[in-house]
Amino acid sequence: MLSGKTSKLSVIPLGGTGEIGKNLIAFEYEDSIIIIDGGVKFPDEELLGIDLVIPDITYLEKNRDRIKGLFITHGHEDHIGGLPFILPKLMIPIYGTKLTIGLVQAKFQERTPYPESLVNIIQPGERIQAGAFEMEAFRVTHSIPDAVGYSLLTPVGRVVYTGDFKVDYTPIDGQNMDLGKLAAWGEEGILALLCDSTNAERSGVTLSEMVVGKTLREWFERAEGKIIMASFASNVHRIQQAIDAAAEIGRKVCVVGRSMENVVRTATELGYLKLPDEEILVDSSEVGNTPPEQLLVLTTGSQGEPLAALTRMATRSHRQINVLVGDMVIIAATPIPGNEKLIGKTINHLYQIGAEVVTKEMGQVHVSGHANQEEIKLVIRLARPRFLIPHHGEIRHQAALRRIGNSLGYSDQDIALTQLGSRVELSSNSMEFGERVEAGSVYIDGLGVGDVGQIVLRDRQQLAQDGVVVVIAALSKTKPYRIMSGPDIISRGFTFMKEAGTLVDGAKKVVGNTLEIQLQKDQIEWSVLKSNIRDSLSKYLWEKTRRRPMILPVLLNT
Repeated sequence: MLSGKTSKLSVIPLGGTGEIGKNLIAFEYEDSIIIIDGGVKFPDEELLGIDLVIPDITYLEKNRDRIKGLFITHGHEDHIGGLPFILPKLMIPIYGTKLTIGLVQAKFQERTPYPESLVNIIQPGERIQAGAFEMEAFRVTHSIPDAVGYSLLTPVGRVVYTGDFKVDYTPIDGQNMDLGKLAAWGEEGILALLCDSTNAERSGVTLSEMVVGKTLREWFERAEGKIIMASFASNVHRIQQAIDAAAEIGRKVCVVGRSMENVVRTATELGYLKLPDEEILVDSSEVGNTPPEQLLVLTTGSQGEPLAALTRMATRSHRQINVLVGDMVIIAATPIPGNEKLIGKTINHLYQIGAEVVTKEMGQVHVSGHANQEEIKLVIRLARPRFLIPHHGEIRHQAALRRIGNSLGYSDQDIALTQLGSRVELSSNSMEFGERVEAGSVYIDGLGVGDVGQIVLRDRQQLAQDGVVVVIAALSKTKPYRIMSGPDIISRGFTFMKEAGTLVDGAKKVVGNTLEIQLQKDQIEWSVLKSNIRDSLSKYLWEKTRRRPMILPVLLNT
């Protein structure tokens, strides 16, 4: 909990720092808290059975009455995907641009609607008073329309949060990043700049999204069969360019995958995605009536997710669309760290079928939505903040941005590298770390939110690695205690029982001896008895197999 009132501004990252994904950051001054974003992170291979990872908002729940609002930068999953799980616990006003709010509301329709009275659409340049904070959104360029950063005018000075950005001088929608606003604030004085550090290790500048459109047109013209393009569903700019290129060469477009369908529908309804004509879209159920050489399929699955549409097409398990010999598959995305193996597996399936696969290594079918070093330098130079706080990136990305700051004259003391739960305290002329707050990850597994923790994950890992052995025995209820039946051994994922007679017989003997020793005592402690069975059998199985299965004793009274 917060320790009383303070005259300092606290910056508290609860997600999106030291990691890629589940972005959420809180700003706190006396009795006012505002939040920016609430995203998800997709699980890595170690999180067995986990669907999504969201930020731990325990600290925010404890201080719910002081929260004045949640402000959203843009509509990517790592910034809005956690809101259906987070907002119902807080019931606070939310603010975002038109497309962003549209995508958030679409996500809520999949679960539980959020009260319309708490939903607010804002325009860049509009000022909102939220407790001690005057919030103002400013336009940035990213890989989705309507992306913004935020200026927070606070009692100790102005803080600028860039959100995800790149400096794209030829944006698809013609909406340039508002560098003039940033420069004007810099003239007035900016206390701290929280800057996107994702690409801080990359030199030069990020290529314009316009480059992708030209490259897609070139690949489309070469294709002889149907074209299947996998991309991030929320990359509306890329979807627009793909549809435009398809229209120019006379192809129909089929949108496949729930998230892709939702984004295309929402963006079209709100006017951010413009169809050349209404008849260009065909339903997936009608794909069979369209000649392959006249079809473009826009789909999810660019990260090799096992249940995504592209993966099911590649494994011939999709109900309506399969990849055939001669088809061209374009993966217009870059792997999220940890997904490389999944993508590689999907690509191998595609090649085995006989498809032509195009990735970013073979041509500019993907460019990043994040700023490289020279763009970061430009933003820092324009903003001229007193302090610099790298955000949105792993520790190596933050360290790279610190080096950029050093090259521009900032000392390490003027740059704060944060972790989840860090509290950076700012006054009008100082920056220091305060007491940390509770932070971490909450796992979503099916309908369960937070009911799977480290202990359950450890059990799942043990089951996946060494399997389970169940020991069943029936014991008498009264003295003299004796074994009425068993012990029997059942195994799953450990060894094939029919071919392991000697091992099973030895295991039964070990358990039987352990039971006989314990049953000679005057009093039976069932917990102790089960523990002894686990210990003795675990030791035996380790000696014989060098494996440690999970052992579950089941003792019955008869």
